[in-house]
Amino acid sequence: MAAGRPDRADPLRRARRPARPAHPRHPGPAGGRVIRPAAAVEVLRAGALTTVQDLGRPGWAHLGVPRSGALDPAALRLANRLVGNPEAAAGLEITLGGCLLRFTTATTVAVTGADTDLRAGARPADLGRPLSLPAGALLRIAPPRAGLRNWLAVAGGFDVPPVLGSRSTDTLSGLGPAPLRDGDLLPLGAPTGHPAPVDVTPGPAPPAELRLRLTLGPRDDWFTAEALHRLLHTPYTVGPVGNRVGARLAGAALPRAVAGELPSEGVVLGAVQVPADGQPLVFLADHPTTGGYPVVGVVADVTPLAQARPGTTVRFHGPQR
Repeated sequence: MAAGRPDRADPLRRARRPARPAHPRHPGPAGGRVIRPAAAVEVLRAGALTTVQDLGRPGWAHLGVPRSGALDPAALRLANRLVGNPEAAAGLEITLGGCLLRFTTATTVAVTGADTDLRAGARPADLGRPLSLPAGALLRIAPPRAGLRNWLAVAGGFDVPPVLGSRSTDTLSGLGPAPLRDGDLLPLGAPTGHPAPVDVTPGPAPPAELRLRLTLGPRDDWFTAEALHRLLHTPYTVGPVGNRVGARLAGAALPRAVAGELPSEGVVLGAVQVPADGQPLVFLADHPTTGGYPVVGVVADVTPLAQARPGTTVRFHGPQR
């Protein structure tokens, strides 16, 4: 984005499906042979949105590439520990469940995150515990009872090609593997460790009200004193339009003190941008690296928004600038 030109495009609607890489079942360069990995996960039903995620690709913002990665890094780290993987191994982030997977080899898996029903073949399975599966086993991940997302780790991790040091899907820039579709075949790496020997109890259900710690700036001076009071003293709700790019909130509009246009400038994870309608938008993992709307403040930890369904109450609190 050229300096002096405001970025008015709605970033939540700019998220797109990344270009699909060469599919492991598609003909390869060696004489047109079809290459099937010995250890893989077959996607029978992908669900609403399932993406490959690791801990992201930090350090590339100067080239316009956000960090991306799991929306709840702690949940992915836990899933990886449970199956004996390094914490940064690539897993799956599953939004709203409805996912059905088949494993071509015997392996160990773990699912963390939102409270949901799991089934390994015909039997129920436990959330937040390592699960041994035989070759050919089916794993069903139902829509969650509360929250939005689950994270699945498999022993060895998903061995898709890394881009800029990460296997994460970035839904805004198109980097990394495409969101999963029915029929995809994902190769697995070789296991490097042993599954955790202890059971782990899943965390509590997400609260009905989130309190997000906010530091005002850098453009809080673009808003009236009344706007800043509203931001810090009135509740907002998570709206129906949201994704890995950001969570759009609904509530008291934030009137500006400055009516002009702001040149595009850098945007960070947790930035609270305020578009022309005055409704705040909290940027998440796949956020753009620049924006033309003023940022009134930055949220210290956006992880709670990973499980915030539409209608969830959000309150901002200090410290102020």
